[in-house]
Amino acid sequence: MNLTNQRRMAAQLLNCGENRVWIDPDPDNMKQVADCITRNDVRMAINWGLIQAKQKKGISSGRRKQAARQKEKGRQRGQGSRKGAKYARTPRKRAWIRRIRPIRASLKELKEAGVIDNKTYRIFYRQAKGGMFKSKAHLTTQLKIKGHLNEEQLSIMQEAK
Repeated sequence: MNLTNQRRMAAQLLNCGENRVWIDPDPDNMKQVADCITRNDVRMAINWGLIQAKQKKGISSGRRKQAARQKEKGRQRGQGSRKGAKYARTPRKRAWIRRIRPIRASLKELKEAGVIDNKTYRIFYRQAKGGMFKSKAHLTTQLKIKGHLNEEQLSIMQEAK
């Protein structure tokens, strides 16, 4: 039984490819589909459920989901999984911002608390801008070494927080 014409018309009506057209394999129903000559007849066969469009085949996202779950746990982030240069992943500017903000905030806090005077503040602010301190802890250490900060003042600052 040749149903090529019916399959072609059904594909147009169902708005899909001919390979996705499903025709009921039951011999009685196949005979009914074979009798469908006009587009209207094929439309009626679609309404009765004798002809249907198969579901589109998708791409499974199971592997992607599994990889995402692993990455949440910190896996699959080693050297071999990295794409892009070192500073493409964490730009230098972002790293600088992350480093300088706490340093400047700490300096401001010390100045407002009267621990350091404005002149010292300006000197250390400039040094911070020049990239002299690698962290807030490094700044605190330098202030201690230069004699601008002692343990008592530091403990008062910690309590204020």
